[in-house]
Amino acid sequence: MPPPTAWARFAGRVATDVVECVDIARTPERLDAGLWFVVVDFEADLGGGTTGRPGRARAWRFATVGETPSDAHTPSYGRRAPWRGPAPDAWTTTLDEAAYQAAVERVRDGVRAGGVYQANICRVMAAPLPVPDADTEPDACALAQELAAGNPAPHAVAIHVPRGTRGPDGEGVDAVWVVSASPELYLARDGAVLESGPIKGTAPAPSGLSDKDRAENVMIVDLVRNDLHQVCRPDTVDVTHLLAVEQHPGLVHLVSRVRGELRNPDAPGAWRDILSATFPPASVSGAPKSSALRLISDLEPTARGPYCGAIGWIDGDARRAELAVGIRTFWWDDGTLRFGTGAGITWGSAPAAEWHETELKAARLVRLASNG
Repeated sequence: MPPPTAWARFAGRVATDVVECVDIARTPERLDAGLWFVVVDFEADLGGGTTGRPGRARAWRFATVGETPSDAHTPSYGRRAPWRGPAPDAWTTTLDEAAYQAAVERVRDGVRAGGVYQANICRVMAAPLPVPDADTEPDACALAQELAAGNPAPHAVAIHVPRGTRGPDGEGVDAVWVVSASPELYLARDGAVLESGPIKGTAPAPSGLSDKDRAENVMIVDLVRNDLHQVCRPDTVDVTHLLAVEQHPGLVHLVSRVRGELRNPDAPGAWRDILSATFPPASVSGAPKSSALRLISDLEPTARGPYCGAIGWIDGDARRAELAVGIRTFWWDDGTLRFGTGAGITWGSAPAAEWHETELKAARLVRLASNG
């Protein structure tokens, strides 16, 4: 079997023949020209505050970019065999039920003390997924197709650059293996217009959405408005949809939309300013963002990696982009497949209910990624 080739797929685009990889944190100005496929870890320092852990922010440029085939379940790239995942009982979690509920109480203590209004607390699930040799990696395309068939998502994304990949100049290119069924828009750009679609509020059915869910969504909408105000013209930031109920496989979400018009859309370094103002995404950090990030750093024992970060594409020449929040996301490295799940915690949170929300968000996707 030949080694896998590098490819990326997102929002109707398929890219092959990787050319280079850049560090967005060090050279954000590179995003102002060319088409880049982007993966940013939640912990990456893009100027907007981080959890204090090291995180990577990388963008890959490919030589060939085309349209996704009309049958999205059978793309013409990378597929070699059906997906083979870990056993269903092989998954572990960084926070078990007792530890997660204790973390919920810690956030409620922070709300009581007035230091935070909301914090998104997450746990990372992991299962061994070894490969037979150093030249073999799991088939990311096969998992992407499994998720597309069993859990279609509006912002689904997959990118796989195998270890040892080199560009046309012979230079090494950073490896990445990420497959996501994200339902959430972090940022879309069309010229001067920026738009974000924060999700807060999850239940098995609309009747399960609570006043706490609605209050949580409104808090995060205010945070997104504040983020966009930093780079948008006065009086242009507007909530175009508030508390819309969206149906997704096995659950429903409350989704709002916020948009604004950039003050300086043609200025050099526009993407540096946009990412600095808005990252990490409001819905997966909390409010106030700086206080929430400190709590996250204290309460979550491991880094989130690309989970809750940003995944998508930026076309600097066309001034267009679509970046998803990296939720409902799998990533593989060093023989381990990982998946993150979490919930937004407020004063109105019941610890047992928040734990069950993390279970609800994970159950369908982990089942699709598992064998048995």
